[in-house]
Amino acid sequence: MANSSNRYITKPYDLPPDRGAKRLRAGDDDDDDPRNKKAGRELARNLEGDDSEDPSGDRKRILEKLMDDDEDADDQEGEPVDESSVKKMILTFEKRSYKNQELRIKFPDTPGRFMETELDLNDIIQEMHVIATMPDLYHLLVELNAVHSLLGLLSHENTDILSFKYVVDLLQELTDIDTLHESEEGAEVLIDSLVSPGQVVALLVQNMERLDELVKEEADGVYNTLAIIENMAEFRPGLCTEAAQQGLMQWLLKRIKAKIPFDANKLYCSEVLAILLQNNDSTRELLGELDGIDVLLQQLSVFKRHNPATAEEQEMMENLFDAMCSCLMLASNRDRFLRGEGLQLMNLMLREKKMSRTSALRVLDHGMIGPEGSDNCHKFVDILGLRTIFPLFMKTPKKMRKAGAADKEHEEHVCSIISSCLRNLKAQQRTRLLSKFTENDCEKVDRLMELHFKYLEAVQLADKRIEGEKHDMVKRGEILDDVMEDEFYLRRLDAGLFVLQLLCYIMVEISNSGISQLQQRVHQILNLRGGSVKVVRHIMREYAENIGDGKSEEFKESEQKRIMDLLENF
Repeated sequence: MANSSNRYITKPYDLPPDRGAKRLRAGDDDDDDPRNKKAGRELARNLEGDDSEDPSGDRKRILEKLMDDDEDADDQEGEPVDESSVKKMILTFEKRSYKNQELRIKFPDTPGRFMETELDLNDIIQEMHVIATMPDLYHLLVELNAVHSLLGLLSHENTDILSFKYVVDLLQELTDIDTLHESEEGAEVLIDSLVSPGQVVALLVQNMERLDELVKEEADGVYNTLAIIENMAEFRPGLCTEAAQQGLMQWLLKRIKAKIPFDANKLYCSEVLAILLQNNDSTRELLGELDGIDVLLQQLSVFKRHNPATAEEQEMMENLFDAMCSCLMLASNRDRFLRGEGLQLMNLMLREKKMSRTSALRVLDHGMIGPEGSDNCHKFVDILGLRTIFPLFMKTPKKMRKAGAADKEHEEHVCSIISSCLRNLKAQQRTRLLSKFTENDCEKVDRLMELHFKYLEAVQLADKRIEGEKHDMVKRGEILDDVMEDEFYLRRLDAGLFVLQLLCYIMVEISNSGISQLQQRVHQILNLRGGSVKVVRHIMREYAENIGDGKSEEFKESEQKRIMDLLENF
């Protein structure tokens, strides 16, 4: 049966269609591409800088070659591209790469001696972009050793920044996720070849560290490097753990906290970080060990009193909140969150009423749920968090609606926080929580029951639709297997069943508090509105049956018993 607690797994990240300027694809008009202009400027500057380096007149010949590059490219555009031409292209690349490295080693201090081979090599790398349109031929890149050679150019200490950028641009296009899905077989061969050395991400990170992002072209190199990593991780999610451990996690945290103006690369870093942490306890633990919780809190604190300046900055903020929610799935990170005063920050965000408020509520929910959230629940009461959360329980703020948060999402997180407090709080803190339900003539109990009937009606409508679908399936002779039943249960959760379960849990908890006033008010409103104790018990039994979020069987059984004992006295 489906697990109701699965909702706490961070939702899949819908990556934006456009994160900034993309590298031009083969065939696009790139006459004005600043990368090509910079290539000429850099080479010319190198040549003009040292008159003693080229006694044989190479400088003049190379400068003439720069002027002829566009004409050569136009001549090659008309050539047909097939398996034979791709093989020829790859072999040409191999020869030029070998020749360039040979001259670089032979004349390390005289760039003029190897500059022409540098141009030739970059030209053929540019031509190889056409292979990205034919993923079914990717096996040739592997069979003819081109992947190994491309990675070799990245790892070679003599490779200059410009050549590195050309290689990264090519790898980014070859690993484009849409292209990979066009030929699963070709994609598997390519990805296997890229990761087989075992340290490809470490290699990419090492090269990112030597790039100067104040230079636009080098900033583009960082961006495309992140794209390669994202593409590989999306195609093969199992790579996330390995990538994080090869220095990527540390580099991302360092880049995110760097004191430089917000840009597309910082946004992209936040996205890749969120992807690494999704459903992965190994990367969550690594982030915690690298003091990543503090980094996230520091970056989020900016939005305590100020809204993001742009839509892109808002997107980054949400990515960081997503990352924090993922991290809090791990018990050890909840302690780090507590010590880093994360509760205080989230509580302040709720009070400040900025755009960060909705996500701060979500983070609190993740930090307080389950027995691992006990310390956070107690601290939340100590910092007067009840004064913040109950006004949000009584009424969904209009500003939250404008920020795009649905009433259901808001009410789900608030009810989950209150139910977590009821489950975890002891002694004085529990007494303070229960007293909130008695104040002002039990107005919060009235609100609780109002929400109960609202969600009960929504779930009953969903149940009616599902029963109709089941009836039609049986008539068609289809089998209702466990997979279908799980799907139907998840649909009921989405329709409001999970919020209804939380509301019923709160009703049962306060009715077992020993405060007769609360139990009487709950039953009084149930009777007045035609409700039923039997319905509440049925909902809670179904909730208890579906408890289980990867924890031990012992925990599951003890939690089920605790809920059933509460129902006995309801």
